[in-house]
Amino acid sequence: MSQRTTVSGRFRRTAVLVASAAALTLTVSACGGDSGTTTSSGSGSSGASGSAITVLRSTGSTFEPLYIAQDQGFFKDQGLDVTITPGAQDTSQNAPSIIKGEAQFAMTDSSGFIKGAASGLPVKIVSNLQAATTKAAPSDGLVVPSDSSITSFADVEGKTIALPALGGTLQFICMYSAEQAGADPTKIKFVALPLTSLVDAVKSKKVDGAYVFATFLDAAKAAGMKAIGQGTNALPGLPQALLFSSDDYLAKHEDVAKKFTAAVAKAVTYANANPDAVRAVDTKYTQLPPDYIKNRTIQPFFSDIDTSSFSTIVSGMAKYKLIDKAPDASALVWSGAPTATIK
Repeated sequence: MSQRTTVSGRFRRTAVLVASAAALTLTVSACGGDSGTTTSSGSGSSGASGSAITVLRSTGSTFEPLYIAQDQGFFKDQGLDVTITPGAQDTSQNAPSIIKGEAQFAMTDSSGFIKGAASGLPVKIVSNLQAATTKAAPSDGLVVPSDSSITSFADVEGKTIALPALGGTLQFICMYSAEQAGADPTKIKFVALPLTSLVDAVKSKKVDGAYVFATFLDAAKAAGMKAIGQGTNALPGLPQALLFSSDDYLAKHEDVAKKFTAAVAKAVTYANANPDAVRAVDTKYTQLPPDYIKNRTIQPFFSDIDTSSFSTIVSGMAKYKLIDKAPDASALVWSGAPTATIK
């Protein structure tokens, strides 16, 4: 059996396990495992008015710092009683639960959050979990056939690029990278295909390229395809997974929100220093293959929001007509959220 056939077979076997990563689009993520609902007990009153809070995580991955904060007692140290539970598979659909008060914090990706905020939802970012950074190799990118005439994003004008979903962060970063390279991003033809079909569509040359991530990027490279550009690392600081809450909750419970973000920040630092703790969370709460968990590259976690990069995304999504009108980016980040420039 050839190496190409072996890679293709392994890709198909693992594809279903990582299909829900499309909801986050930019993270090293995979389809969620069990219900994952757990509680860490702390002191204080119960309910949303006190220290008992519910966090809606993604059904994929990148939620590892949340469980680390729980397992290491960081939430408890802050006097918080935290329940972590899977939210909607499309994390942008977690906002209604937050606004209704059914949960106090939830995960999503940057484009999902921006689209909700642009439609008038009263929500704010309270913390990052993961962001693009040049300090790590890209975990996502545009892949093309080995003999493709596309050698950089300058060559994508007029080409057909497949994505797992239209209008999100992947389309934004493709258009942004093309513009930075001197191409006209409005002249790229984007098509949506099932996540598990992207690599095969490139292989059969039904499309000129596809934007993939995680195991799909690994499979494409192993099959001899070329990865073009720097992925989301083309815009360091781009939030790949973030936490948000409602304006109402933050106004009424600023003290609880500060304790929550402090615990998350401590967990992020711990996760970056202890990769085995991240792998332990993957093993318990995802259905990723054990070999993949053992060998996968763990991208750095960040609790800080890079407000400059976030502003670039907001304005860019409006410029590329992925949203109708750009909201005020500065108004979308909670005043208590940790911020820093990410390189």
